[in-house]
Amino acid sequence: MINLRLSIMMFLQFFIWGGWFVTLGTYLANTLAASGGQIGMAFSTQSWGAIIAPFVVGLIADRFFNAERILGVLHIVGAILMYFMYQADNFVAFYPYVLGYMVVYMPTLALVNAVAFGQMQDPSKEFGKVRVWGTIGWIVAGLMISYVFSWDSAVAIADGQLRYTFLLCAVASLLLGVFSFSLPNTPPKAVGQKTGIRELLGLDALVLLKDKNFLVFFLSSVLICIPLAFYYQNANPFLTEIGVENATGKMTLGQVSEVLFMLALPIFLNRFGLKVTLLIGMAAWVLRYVLFAYGNADETLYMLIVGIALHGICYDFFFVSGQIYTDAKAGESAKSAAQGLITLATYGVGMLVGFAVAGMITDRYTTEASVHEWQQIWLFPAAFAAVVFLIFLFMFKSEKEKINA
Repeated sequence: MINLRLSIMMFLQFFIWGGWFVTLGTYLANTLAASGGQIGMAFSTQSWGAIIAPFVVGLIADRFFNAERILGVLHIVGAILMYFMYQADNFVAFYPYVLGYMVVYMPTLALVNAVAFGQMQDPSKEFGKVRVWGTIGWIVAGLMISYVFSWDSAVAIADGQLRYTFLLCAVASLLLGVFSFSLPNTPPKAVGQKTGIRELLGLDALVLLKDKNFLVFFLSSVLICIPLAFYYQNANPFLTEIGVENATGKMTLGQVSEVLFMLALPIFLNRFGLKVTLLIGMAAWVLRYVLFAYGNADETLYMLIVGIALHGICYDFFFVSGQIYTDAKAGESAKSAAQGLITLATYGVGMLVGFAVAGMITDRYTTEASVHEWQQIWLFPAAFAAVVFLIFLFMFKSEKEKINA
C-alpha cells in the first residue's frame, strides 16, 4: 500500500513537469511571440531552480519540517503560479511566474526521493520500481497533449490552445499538493546538525578535481549540457514548425528509450568499461543533432524518430554513468557532496549557459519573418558535442575504478 502511494506521488511529480515543459518553447514562440533569447531565459529558470534547491532542502527540509509537508506546500504554491502562467498574455507577464514556479518545483525533485527512500528497507532494490512511475507520468502527459486533447496540432497552436497545458498541470499540482499530506511521515534527519553553504553546494567534493581524470569528466559534463539545452529548448518547436504531427506524443519515445537503455547500462559498463560507455553517450548527441539537421516531416521522418529515440543513450550513457562514476570516485564521507557538486555544475551552471547559447544561436538563424534555419541551428550543437567527444577521447585515461552498476 505504501509503494502504491509512493508510485502515485512519482507519477504526478513527473506528469506535471512533462505536461508543460516539453511544449514550453512552442507555446512561447507561437502564442506569446517570444524571441529565442526570451525562450532561453524561460528555460534557464530550471537552472536557477536547481541552484536554489539545495538551500530549500538542506536549510529547511532537512532541519525543521517533514519532507512530505514541504512537498505538499510547494506543490500547492506551484499550482497557483501555474494558473498565473496560464493567464499571462505576454512574455513580460509570464516570466516572473515561470521563474517562481521553477524555484518551488526543483526542490520537490529531491523531496520526493527523500519521502521514497525514507520508507524503504533496501532502496537499491525498491526505488527503481517506484521511480519508473515518474517516467510513465511524463509519457502519459505527452500522449494526452497530442492524442487526447490535440493541443499541439497546427490549428490548436495557432488558436493558442497550448495554454491549457498550464491549466492541466495546475490541477495536477494541486492534487499532488493535497495528496502529499497523506504520504508516510518523513521527519527531518539533520536536526541539530550544522550544515553550511559549503556542504549544501557540495563544495567539499572540490578536492576530487585534483584528479586529472575526474577534472576532464567534470568539465565534459558541464560542456555537454550546452547541446542538451538545445534539445529541451528547440526540439518541440522544431518538430511542430516543420509539420510533424503529434510531435509531443512522438517525443515520449525519448522517455521509453530512457527506461530501456537504463536496463542496458550495467551491461555496457561491465563489458566495455566507463570510458567507452561515456563516449557512446556523447557520440549519440552528435548523431542525434545531425539527424535533426537533415531529417524532415516527410520521406526522412524516420531520421527524426531515431533522433528522439536516441535520448536514452544520450542521457543514460553519459549522465547516469557519470553519476555512477562520481559515486565510485568519492569517498564514503564525500558521496553526497560529490553528487551535489555534479548536479550544481550540470543542471545549474551548465544548463544555464546552455539555454543562453541555444537562445542566441536560435535568434542568429531566425529570419525577420520568424522562419528558422533549423539545419544551421542543429549543426551547432552537433559540432559542439563532437568537440567535447574529442576532448574526452584524448584526455580521459581509462582506469580500473570499480563501477557498481
